[in-house]
Amino acid sequence: MRFMIIVPANPRSEAGDLPTEAELAAMTDYNEELLRAGVLVGGEGLHPTSRGARLDFGADGEVTVTDGPFAESKELIAGFTLIDVSSRDEALEWAKKWPRIGGEQGFGLELRQVFAAEDFGAEFTPELQEREAQMRAQTGATAP
Repeated sequence: MRFMIIVPANPRSEAGDLPTEAELAAMTDYNEELLRAGVLVGGEGLHPTSRGARLDFGADGEVTVTDGPFAESKELIAGFTLIDVSSRDEALEWAKKWPRIGGEQGFGLELRQVFAAEDFGAEFTPELQEREAQMRAQTGATAP
């Protein structure tokens, strides 16, 4: 079962403030622990929304692009870690070990399960599954 640990944006991440050496070291230690346990799939930090864009696809087929920044920081993502574990409980245990970085303010994480092929039912035909597997092989991504 794959899970994404989502790091919400905050004023500091939206301002583009980079992590300190101590914060980077704590995150590297955590990632190395995930790697040693064989559960780390990947993870990245994201630039602030001021460097991003939103695309809205209208019913008429038109696409509207809105450049960032975006105001509702509590709904934004600053980064993520993707893990592959045996259960939701195991994913929660790993999320609870997240480094306590970011100053004196508390913080939250969001844990979401990633869809696997079997979650889609009969609509995900063997032909579509094969096409998906071929794309993953070409990109080096892991199968769901």
